[in-house]
Amino acid sequence: MNTSLRPFEEVRDALLAAAEPVTAIETVSTSAALGRVLAADQVSGLNVPPLDNSHMDGYAVSTADLPAAGTRLVIGQRIPAGSVGRTLARGTAARIFTGAPIPAGADAVVMQELCEADGDGVVINHLPKPGEWVRRAGEDIAQGSTVLSAGVRLNPQMLGLAASVGCATLPVLRRLRVALFSTGDELVMPGEPLPPGAIYNSNRYVLRGLLEALGCEVSDLGIVPDKLDATRAALRDAASRHDLIVTSGGVSMGEEDHIKPAVTAEGRLDSWLIAMKPGKPVAYGHVNDPAGGAGAAFIGLPGNPVSSFVTFILLVRPFVLRAQGVKDCLPKAIPLEAAFDWSKPDRRREFLRARLGADGRVGLYPNQGPGVLTSTVWADGLVDNPSGQVIKAGDRVRFIPYSELLS
Repeated sequence: MNTSLRPFEEVRDALLAAAEPVTAIETVSTSAALGRVLAADQVSGLNVPPLDNSHMDGYAVSTADLPAAGTRLVIGQRIPAGSVGRTLARGTAARIFTGAPIPAGADAVVMQELCEADGDGVVINHLPKPGEWVRRAGEDIAQGSTVLSAGVRLNPQMLGLAASVGCATLPVLRRLRVALFSTGDELVMPGEPLPPGAIYNSNRYVLRGLLEALGCEVSDLGIVPDKLDATRAALRDAASRHDLIVTSGGVSMGEEDHIKPAVTAEGRLDSWLIAMKPGKPVAYGHVNDPAGGAGAAFIGLPGNPVSSFVTFILLVRPFVLRAQGVKDCLPKAIPLEAAFDWSKPDRRREFLRARLGADGRVGLYPNQGPGVLTSTVWADGLVDNPSGQVIKAGDRVRFIPYSELLS
């Protein structure tokens, strides 16, 4: 068991290397694929758009019929979206609407604002260039091109793209099965009386919500008593039915912290004291399936609410995404100007709860304590501050928005 202080990136990379992606594939309706991970490249069987079409409401013309602005052409046909017109006769224009196919013989569209109706004809007050306001077939998607690559987590616009090339169903990897439980005899559930010395279990709600937001199938096993036998029994039960076990609390060195000996007895454990603040103690390992199955990966998080939250979004989230088959799973930071002073940095790498202001600068929540859950609600991201780094107002800092961490 490794108890030395280890760099944040080293632990994160070790977790990513240990993540074993699920391989089972399911076919689901495209309308039900939101948040799922695509299992195979999707190749378009058609051009999008399928035909040259009008980008504007106006008149389809042949530029050869327009020697000068002010030329009058007879309106030979009307082409609404969803219909196909006839070949454009010489000396005529076609009244055309956005999205309607360009008729053969036409090579440009003149927007209606530049034209004047004149009985059965139209006066064209603009000399268009060939191709003007024409969307070409395959301009968006060419037939045979890959529109979605395996390993992406499907968002609404990706579903729209799949639908635009006719995909009624999509192959996706099965959901990751995750067991979640908390340890600590001081924990009680909301709605129950709060005895002296007890606290309500907030981590259960935070971690379950984070896992479900990542598309996991979550089994909430509740609170496990601070007893070695009870913890071992919970681990054995979870390992037989899940890919991953996530716990909060019990990963420190106290006499009542039973996670480490329980996981060691039921499998193997690597425990890290990470050079990050908040969230120093994290445990990773594997719990054997007593029935002889594959068992489950194990990640134990600290019990302090903010520590649990931060270690999850920075370490567990990428592990879960990688295990789900997602290729790009690391958050992206944005360089922004600090609106605060940070004069007493820690020797560990700090992740400070922060919020982007209307002026484009980043401010800090005044109390950065590991138990101040209010700070995670006030914030909309984290400032990633290197070890020992003093920050003065006006300095550039690395800001990781929640949009990069909570989905």
